[in-house]
Amino acid sequence: MMYKSAIIGYGGVGNWHHASIKEKISRMDVKGVWDIRPEVKETAAKNGVLFYSSLDELLNDKELDIVTIATPNNFHKELSIACMKAGKNVVCEKPVTLNSGELEEIIKVSEQTGKIFSVHQNRRWDKDFVIVKKILNDNIIGKPYYIESRVQGSRRSLHGWRGHKVNGGGMVYDWGVHLIDQLLFLIDSPVVSVDASLYNIFSTEVDDNFKATLKFDNGINALVEIATNCFINQPRWHVSCREGTAVVEDWDCSGKIVKLSDNKIMEWADDIVYTSAGPTRTMAPRPSETVTTLSLPEVETDWADYYNNIIDTIENNAELIVKPSQSLRVMNVIDSIFEASASGQSVKCRI
Repeated sequence: MMYKSAIIGYGGVGNWHHASIKEKISRMDVKGVWDIRPEVKETAAKNGVLFYSSLDELLNDKELDIVTIATPNNFHKELSIACMKAGKNVVCEKPVTLNSGELEEIIKVSEQTGKIFSVHQNRRWDKDFVIVKKILNDNIIGKPYYIESRVQGSRRSLHGWRGHKVNGGGMVYDWGVHLIDQLLFLIDSPVVSVDASLYNIFSTEVDDNFKATLKFDNGINALVEIATNCFINQPRWHVSCREGTAVVEDWDCSGKIVKLSDNKIMEWADDIVYTSAGPTRTMAPRPSETVTTLSLPEVETDWADYYNNIIDTIENNAELIVKPSQSLRVMNVIDSIFEASASGQSVKCRI
C-alpha cells in the first residue's frame, strides 16, 4: 500500500524530508505541503507537489495518512493536536515542544484519537552514535562510567528563527535535544540529577553554548556540550570504561579504542618516573605491551528505518522505535537543564 503524506512547514527541513522520502521510502508519497509563506507555492510547484491553500484544506484531505510537521518549534503542539484530531498520524520535528507539559497534552490526544505520534529523532541512526552503542553493547572495554558527547563549531550564528526565544530557539532545543535523546537511548537507567550552564555569548535572546552533566542511577555520568564559539574542537565522543577508552573524533567516525590487553597483569614498580612535568608515579606512562589498540567497529545505519517503522506501525501494529514516552523523558531532562542553569544548583530528579 502507498501511504499519502503532507508536510507542514516547507523550509530547509521540510524540503529535506520531502527529498529524503522521495529517495528512500518506497511506501510513502508526499502529496502536498502547506506553509504560511505564499512564496512557497512556487517551490512546491517546482517539486511537483500540491500546495494547500490553508491548514483546513490539508486537515480535510481524507487521502492523507501521515503529516510531517517541520515548522518553528512553538507551533508543534497546536499543529500536532489539530492533525491527529483530523485523523492523521503525525511525525513531528524536534524539539517536539518547548516543555514537557505541552508534550503531555499531545500524548493525551494521541491516546484519545488512536493516531500514531512520533518525534523525528533521526540522529539515533547517526553512525558515530551507533558505533558507541555497539562498543557498549558488546562490552568491548567493560562497564562505562563517564561519557562525553559534544558537537562544536565556530560559526557563531543561530540561523533564522533559531535565534528567537518565542520560536523555541537556542542550542539546548536545537542540538541538545538530539544528544540527550541519544544518551537516554544508550543508558538504561533513570537520570537522578542534572547540572547545567547556559551561555549567551553573542545571542541576546537564547543560549548559543551550553554544558550539562547528567547523573544516572546506575552510576554513569554523562557530559553534553554544544558550542558555537569553539575554535579547537574536542572529540565527538569520549567514552571512559573500566577496561579502556573509546574516542570517536568526528562525524566521519575517525577514532580508536585502547583497551587493556588480555591476561596482562602489571606490577607497577615503586620507582619514580621522571616526565617533562616532573616526577610522578601515578601518571607515569603505561607500558605499551599492556594495552591493545583497536579500530572502531563497523556498523550499518539507515535513517529510512525511521519512516519505515512509522509505516509498519500503521500497517502491522509494530512497536514504535521513537516512542512518545521516550520523548517525554527528553523534555523532562531539558526542563531540568533550564532549571539548573537558572538556579545555579543541581536539580535532583528521577527521569
